[in-house]
Order: sequence, then C-alpha cells, then structure tokens
Amino acid sequence: MNTTHMRIPSNRVRDIERYYLAELRDLYPEEELHTFVYMLFEAFLGWDRTHFLLHRDDTINQSDLLRFHWAAEDLKQYRPIQHIIGHTDFCGLRINVNPDVLIPRPETEEIVTQLLQRPLFAPASILDLCTGSGCIAIALKHHLPQAAVTAVDLSPSALAVAQDNSRLNNTDINFRQLDILNPLQLASLNSSYDLIISNPPYVMERERADMQPNVLNYDPPQALFVPDSDPLLFYRAIAQFAATHLHPDGLLVVEINQALAPQTAQLFQDKGFNAVIHNDFRSNPRHISATLSRP
Repeated sequence: MNTTHMRIPSNRVRDIERYYLAELRDLYPEEELHTFVYMLFEAFLGWDRTHFLLHRDDTINQSDLLRFHWAAEDLKQYRPIQHIIGHTDFCGLRINVNPDVLIPRPETEEIVTQLLQRPLFAPASILDLCTGSGCIAIALKHHLPQAAVTAVDLSPSALAVAQDNSRLNNTDINFRQLDILNPLQLASLNSSYDLIISNPPYVMERERADMQPNVLNYDPPQALFVPDSDPLLFYRAIAQFAATHLHPDGLLVVEINQALAPQTAQLFQDKGFNAVIHNDFRSNPRHISATLSRP
C-alpha cells in the first residue's frame, strides 16, 4: 500500500470517494470505506447520504478538500472515524467523543436498547458506574425522563465530556467524580437504586495482543484494562456496593468480558445475587443481569 502523503488528485466528489477506496483498501473493507466517506461528507459539509449520491459530480472547495486529505491520513494511522468527526450515535442520540473516553460500542447500545424494551421498565432511580462519555446514563435519562440518574467516573476529563454530552442532549444528570474501587468514596452514594448499571474496565493485559490498533492506540487505557492477576476487581466492588444499595426489587446490569463470563456470574452469585448471562448480537456472552436473592 502507498503510505506517502499523496494529495487527493481532484476536488470532485466521486474522485474523493475513489481516492479513499484506492488508498485505504488494504486497511479497511470496501463497505466500511463507503461508510467513512458518507460520514465525513455529513460531518464536514452537512450532506446526508442521499445528497451525496445525487451530487457525486459536484466539486468542493480547496479548504474542504484539505480536510478530506487529512482525514484519509488519520485513517491510515487507524485513528477512529468517531475521533475524526468528533462524535458518534448512541440510541439515536449524538455523543461527542475524544481520546479521554471510550467510543460507545454497538454491544453497549444493544444492552441499553434491550433494557428500554423491557415491559413495565420504569426505574425511579438509576446509577451508572464508570460512565465515561455518559452515553448509558444520557440514553436512559432521555428515554426515562422521570428517573433520577446519577453517573460516576474517576476521570475528571471523562466527566467533562459526559457533562457536555448531557447538556447537548438536554438531560439532567447528577455527575460525581468517585473511585469505585475506594469503598469510602463509594459509600458517599448513600441512596437506594432501582437500576445499577456499569460498563467497567474488563480487558485483561494479556489480551492487548489481540486488540485492533484503532482501539489500542486511541481509547484511554484506564477505561479498558485490568490486571491479569485480578481481572474481576471492578465487578467485586460493584457487587459489594449493589448488595447494600440496590433496591430489593431492583436490577443490576454489567457489561462483561466474554472470556470471563462464568467467573463473573459466579462472583455475583457468591455476593447474594441471581445472575443471568446474556449474549449479544454476535452470540458472544456480553452482559449479566442480576437481582438480589430472596431470603
């Protein structure tokens, strides 16, 4: 593949698309490249896909052409398209992202969507632990406006992103900077919650070798990795807290490492929960729902 900084040879729309397909075909599937082009035209020029397809013989100005050039160079370095355009979609909402937060994954969106589709699902109080971009808390508050939602993260920079996203989506959420591995800090959350939900760090250090560079090089490592010697440390803290702060009829939901699904479920069982493992749309174990066991 050509790795030199070749300029896009033409400012005609179809030639920009052709350039992306030619320059990046060794790095990304063709269908994904088409999607990248659509996303960039929407982000840079405000064109939707229909407008793009109807105006492929149009030309753009040199300033915009340069933006497409540098976007292509970023993609050659595996910079995520969401970082290039500055946002992603999550449950129909715009969520801004940067290297301080994880880019929301489709698997996480699926968990929230399934929760919202549960019959008679109307929690009055929700706690989101390790909120990151705030995507989970914001989506739940948007669709459940009567719920009181609290969202927690250790990182002040992540919380800044989450707060901006909350304002962007007109959601009233109580954000707290807390270390959930610190029992004293976590104890300051002295409410009882109908729903406790979390997508905590769960990738083992030894799994780094199997990760794609767009994740490994751009997502914040503190939001991803746990030590091989204690990969369930966040789940242990969540279970300990939820055992005393989950409403007796409440629900606990955690995203999990598929390689550790049985061990994670057993951890919650040992802490007094009935735990159920759920598969995602790829048929991989992806999250656990748990309720407190009845005496």
